Amino acid sequence: MFWPMIAIALGFCGLAVLGVLAVRVFLEVRRLGAQVADTAGKINRAAEDLERAATDMARTGREAL
Repeated sequence: MFWPMIAIALGFCGLAVLGVLAVRVFLEVRRLGAQVADTAGKINRAAEDLERAATDMARTGREAL
């Protein structure tokens, strides 16, 4: 009777550890998702700036000719 109780206790502790680790992974994934979204926004703003600069440069090149 002693060994089955030890096995059940160790199984419960193992599940508790896995639960804690799952929560930590979930929180890190949310944080990573927020960073990816922030970086995507920065890339989009940089692309818009580049497009605007290219348009201005093309307009200036046409006027110079």
